[in-house]
Amino acid sequence: MPPILMTDQLITYELDNGLRVYLKEIHTAPIISHWVWYRVGSRNEHAGNTGISHWVEHLQFKGTAKFPSSKLDRLISRLGGQWNAFTHMDWTTYFETLPTKDLDIALELEADRMVNSLYDPDEVEHERTVVISEREGAENNPMFLLGEAVQLAAIQTHPYRHEIGGFKEDLYRISRDELFQHYQQYYQPANASICISGDFRAEEVLEKISAYYEHIPAKPIEHLQLAAEPDLAGEQQVVVRGPGETTYLELAYHAPAASSKDFFGFTILNSLLSGPASLNMFGNGGTSNKTSRLYQALVEEELAVAVRGHLSATIDPYLYTINFIIHPMHKPEEVIQAYDHQIQALQDHLVPADEIARAVKQAKALFAYGSENITNQAFWMGYANAFADYDWFLHYVDSLSEITPAKVQRIAQKYLDPNKRVVGTYLPDFSVEALS
Repeated sequence: MPPILMTDQLITYELDNGLRVYLKEIHTAPIISHWVWYRVGSRNEHAGNTGISHWVEHLQFKGTAKFPSSKLDRLISRLGGQWNAFTHMDWTTYFETLPTKDLDIALELEADRMVNSLYDPDEVEHERTVVISEREGAENNPMFLLGEAVQLAAIQTHPYRHEIGGFKEDLYRISRDELFQHYQQYYQPANASICISGDFRAEEVLEKISAYYEHIPAKPIEHLQLAAEPDLAGEQQVVVRGPGETTYLELAYHAPAASSKDFFGFTILNSLLSGPASLNMFGNGGTSNKTSRLYQALVEEELAVAVRGHLSATIDPYLYTINFIIHPMHKPEEVIQAYDHQIQALQDHLVPADEIARAVKQAKALFAYGSENITNQAFWMGYANAFADYDWFLHYVDSLSEITPAKVQRIAQKYLDPNKRVVGTYLPDFSVEALS
């Protein structure tokens, strides 16, 4: 039996078939949060099958012989629990938060659908209409259209260029057999992790996990080693025209992977520029961005209505994006000019230490909001291991505390080069002539 490892109350274990287990006892309430993570997402896709990972996630809710789809929702609801799933660039995850006494149901359900999902042809076709409808719904959002265009311009070769939901032409084409093959390839113990936090005894839960999973054989799995995305050759301009009454602006730069030391400096840089942003999809807290430089320089001066920056934690380098809603009395060029002035100031001058301290404090507070309950704790066990390891989570606050004015200046100089960015503008119908 492999050794059990403990790190800051985290218990880690690996079954002989490669299934990794992360457990954290939290005896504050009689509930557990149980997550299964698979190392597959849009990073594992290519032109022709984009959106397949997200579609497979949908089909995992269509049942097995033991747990038909008609039974699943009623089962979880009757227990007073919640469950859901998410597909991202690097991972797909499924979770149930339930009373502790019902943990076996979550374990049995997830072990069963790891290998026994049916992929009934009628259900496949039904979900085809669902995922296409989701895609078409997103296309009604100008920010989605602009973001996709910017992403395609900023990333030329890496699979991160594809939207997680996929391109519509691929969604029409992908077959039931391709979906089932994708499921069989990636949904297996050697490509999965189980993360559980809550009111349980680790020894008992490890025995249960072994009983449910140890008989499932591992399969060879190819862990992708993708070539680095080349730098942008000069500033790229993207213009999207469509319905609406609002002009939007998005700027995108290549950004470091989450495992890079630069990621933490970039986190503080983003907090300084546009306010702190949470990496967690649960419990983001209520931290304001009104003290940020771009809010004060552009929103308070009524050049923009809103500003928000976004930095993702990913396996490979991805993008840092900054989005603006343009004030109706101004043009994108005016916003870019004012924005560039703020970036130049960061590159030319050290940020005052008290401003860095405030940004660090805000980022720490948002991190705390996103880590405070049992569901969040289980989420972070799997999430951190999806792009780095659990030590990344444990030392996140310490890593932020090490950021200095000089490090922020270096990050601004290294990554926010105006000659290595994409500038995307969404022009609504009413303003095409005035702004073109």
